Amino acid sequence: MSDAAYDVIGESYNRNRTADRRILETIIDLLNLPAGKLIADIGAGTGNYANALAGLGYRLFAIEPSGIMRQQAVPHGNVTWLPGFAESLPLQDASVDGVIMVLSVHHFSDIRSAAREAARVCPAGPLVMLTMDPRESEKLWFYDYFPEIEQHIHKVFPPLNEVIDIFSCIRHWSSQVIRFPLPHDLADKNMQAGWNRPEIYLDPIMRQNTSGFALASPSAVQEGITLLENDLRTGKWDRLNGRLRKQQSFDAGFRFLQFWA
Repeated sequence: MSDAAYDVIGESYNRNRTADRRILETIIDLLNLPAGKLIADIGAGTGNYANALAGLGYRLFAIEPSGIMRQQAVPHGNVTWLPGFAESLPLQDASVDGVIMVLSVHHFSDIRSAAREAARVCPAGPLVMLTMDPRESEKLWFYDYFPEIEQHIHKVFPPLNEVIDIFSCIRHWSSQVIRFPLPHDLADKNMQAGWNRPEIYLDPIMRQNTSGFALASPSAVQEGITLLENDLRTGKWDRLNGRLRKQQSFDAGFRFLQFWA
């Protein structure tokens, strides 16, 4: 994705895309590094996870191509912001102690180049990635309303096995996969975060802050929103899916990947 596309998605990003404590806790657990270590956050967005880690004593290079995203970042003394792309990191060889990629790999133009760059700046790992594979998801009602977005997601999110093979083969890294069912109250409102609270999709700013909505055709989005509004008003959505409102989590295909030498 171009940095211009990021600029569109990034407007008012901090309103909806705040660091979720459970995602943060999992990142820290998988990094397995003490406070004070230097982490590269690749595709850092507005720095929500970089700042959360910085607040716990880690030092961060936050690397983000979009100026709009970087401008919204809240300054932190432990975070150094750098413009740049995953495929050509503005960092020296073996310059960091760990790497994180939080819901950013689907924006990379060349995953293999991004993997080589990550291995260059952190040869032994650890590298912690949060991504999703729609092929691994439970059936999600959302796609009945927005089939164009479903097609887009399948196109831009590579299968987990492909991602694992690419990153593992660069330096013969070991790897593991950790399921991350989305909590019912996920703070980081990505596109699947409303699996049990469909009303959030009626917020145009929330839709703008997710790449699937932002890049879909306006007519397809409006058609889905009109249908969803009607089904919520008439009670049809709750008749079909209301059980989800009482469910604690949902497996939408989100996975943490951990790589290390």
